[in-house]
Amino acid sequence: MNHEQATPTAAYQPVNGRLLEVEDLHVEFHTRDGVARAINGVSFTLDAGETLAILGESGSGKSVTAQAIMGILDMPPAKIPAGAIRYCGQDLLTMPEEQRRKTRGPEISMIFQDALSSLNPVFPVGWQIAEMFRMHRGMNKSDAKEQALRLMQRVQIPAAKERINSYPHQFSGGMRQRIMIAMAIALDPAVLIADEPTTALDVTVQAQIMNLLHDLQEERQMGLILITHDLGVVADVADRIAVMYAGRLVEKADILPIYAHPAHPYTKGLLDSIPRLDQKGQTLRAIAGLPPNLLRIPEGCAFNPRCYLAQDVCHRDLPSLREVAPGRWSACHFAEEVLDV
Repeated sequence: MNHEQATPTAAYQPVNGRLLEVEDLHVEFHTRDGVARAINGVSFTLDAGETLAILGESGSGKSVTAQAIMGILDMPPAKIPAGAIRYCGQDLLTMPEEQRRKTRGPEISMIFQDALSSLNPVFPVGWQIAEMFRMHRGMNKSDAKEQALRLMQRVQIPAAKERINSYPHQFSGGMRQRIMIAMAIALDPAVLIADEPTTALDVTVQAQIMNLLHDLQEERQMGLILITHDLGVVADVADRIAVMYAGRLVEKADILPIYAHPAHPYTKGLLDSIPRLDQKGQTLRAIAGLPPNLLRIPEGCAFNPRCYLAQDVCHRDLPSLREVAPGRWSACHFAEEVLDV
């Protein structure tokens, strides 16, 4: 199997090195209680070989953004009233469904956060990986199983030859996540989305999974989107960070500047709530309150009920995402003051 580089197929070629462009994306869910505005004008890009981390608490819109990119939202109740998602310059939202299906797996793939519920419990893991090759590559059972074995070895499943016929429940959580990664990379996608790939794993296994994803990304030059609520998980692997809150991007920057000097109170709150070696002996501070109900997002800045800097303008005017320093974008009326702290 050729693992030198994951590249788009002949039908798709990057535009100036850019694989993915999400522009002014809006997603809403129509419920009996009203319209929940899950995504409210999100825009970002992903280049070949780049790792973008999308961060935020539960309910911030991270996973919905990923599902919109993959085209796996249940519609209805979901609706995409505005925006574009371009893969190699072609809008996924307007292309025919048959063509869209052909991008899932071979072009854009996803690792889901709950491996046990994502894997089929009644089929051996090797069969499930091999199915990717049988369905998409037309391989016979023998060749597909051989490729599945190679992938299991590549994602470091111990004794892969003996375990290829084992079932998902016979693996640990970390090993199941490696099986999910093997399935996601089977067809050499150009874009890989990892949605909370280390959820419910202990710290040591988290580090192993993140190192594996980083190695695969460098090896294949995939564009990698890491979705997480934990800034500590992506510190060593991401190139850029996009922070989401209540369905909006509130900060974008390269990884090192954002860790050193966040430009939004919410990002600062996330950083203050995780242990750091350079802050030994200091008390961790949790962000007060809870994320807003998406059926009733506050006027002005959605973060204003929880923000230590909130003033009248924050309750009245929605701040735009603006460049507050070279390569630093923040949706805060007082971003410069946050940067100077």
